[in-house]
Amino acid sequence: MTYATQRTSVPVKVDEDKCIAQKGCTVCVDVCPLDVLAIDMVKGKAFMKYDECWYCLPCETDCPTGAVHVDIPYLLR
Repeated sequence: MTYATQRTSVPVKVDEDKCIAQKGCTVCVDVCPLDVLAIDMVKGKAFMKYDECWYCLPCETDCPTGAVHVDIPYLLR
């Protein structure tokens, strides 16, 4: 498993303005089958910890605020 070196280069992006992890929400982390998402305890926001993704989309579809977006590569669409 590869660590995500930059949060901007990963397929799962979290809009920190919409993310409510600081209020105890962990939906995206809980539904990820690969366990690649985590909560930044300092910021209180979700982020992609490992640069691995199956593009299965539960993190995006289940997010109650629409903060999570999965960039699906063109060839997989």
